[in-house]
Amino acid sequence: MSSEAGSTQCRGLIEAKESIINAVNSLGAIENSESIKKSLFDIYNELEQLHESRRIKESRNHN
Repeated sequence: MSSEAGSTQCRGLIEAKESIINAVNSLGAIENSESIKKSLFDIYNELEQLHESRRIKESRNHN
Protein backbone atom coordinates (compact mmCIF):
# COMPACT_ATOMS: atom_id res chain seq x y z
CA MET A 1 0.00 0.00 0.00
CA SER A 2 2.86 2.43 0.65
CA SER A 3 3.57 2.84 -3.06
CA GLU A 4 0.04 3.58 -4.23
CA ALA A 5 -1.67 6.94 -4.39
CA GLY A 6 -3.58 7.62 -1.22
CA SER A 7 -1.16 5.56 0.81
CA THR A 8 -1.34 5.32 4.57
CA GLN A 9 1.53 7.79 4.82
CA CYS A 10 -0.22 10.36 2.60
CA ARG A 11 -3.47 9.97 4.48
CA GLY A 12 -1.62 10.47 7.77
CA LEU A 13 0.01 13.63 6.45
CA ILE A 14 -3.34 14.96 5.24
CA GLU A 15 -4.94 14.26 8.62
CA ALA A 16 -2.05 15.98 10.43
CA LYS A 17 -2.35 19.06 8.21
CA GLU A 18 -6.11 19.21 8.79
CA SER A 19 -5.55 18.98 12.55
CA ILE A 20 -3.16 21.91 12.42
CA ILE A 21 -5.67 23.98 10.44
CA ASN A 22 -8.30 23.16 13.07
CA ALA A 23 -5.91 24.19 15.84
CA VAL A 24 -5.12 27.50 14.13
CA ASN A 25 -8.84 28.16 13.65
CA SER A 26 -9.48 27.38 17.32
CA LEU A 27 -6.84 29.92 18.30
CA GLY A 28 -8.35 32.55 16.01
CA ALA A 29 -10.02 34.64 18.71
CA ILE A 30 -7.49 34.01 21.46
CA GLU A 31 -5.34 37.00 22.33
CA ASN A 32 -1.56 36.76 22.16
CA SER A 33 -1.63 33.50 20.18
CA GLU A 34 0.18 34.85 17.11
CA SER A 35 3.50 33.14 17.89
CA ILE A 36 1.73 29.83 18.44
CA LYS A 37 -0.16 30.20 15.15
CA LYS A 38 3.10 31.01 13.36
CA SER A 39 4.70 27.88 14.83
CA LEU A 40 1.73 25.81 13.71
CA PHE A 41 1.95 27.28 10.19
CA ASP A 42 5.68 26.42 10.13
CA ILE A 43 4.84 22.83 11.08
CA TYR A 44 2.06 22.77 8.49
CA ASN A 45 4.54 23.86 5.81
CA GLU A 46 7.00 21.12 6.86
CA LEU A 47 4.22 18.56 6.62
CA GLU A 48 3.27 19.93 3.20
CA GLN A 49 6.87 19.46 2.02
CA LEU A 50 6.83 15.87 3.28
CA HIS A 51 3.50 15.29 1.57
CA GLU A 52 4.78 16.71 -1.73
CA SER A 53 7.82 14.41 -1.51
CA ARG A 54 5.50 11.43 -0.98
CA ARG A 55 3.32 12.46 -3.92
CA ILE A 56 6.36 12.71 -6.18
CA LYS A 57 7.74 9.38 -5.00
CA GLU A 58 4.39 7.63 -5.41
CA SER A 59 3.77 9.09 -8.86
CA ARG A 60 7.19 7.83 -9.98
CA ASN A 61 6.30 4.38 -8.71
CA HIS A 62 3.15 4.39 -10.85
CA ASN A 63 4.87 5.44 -14.08
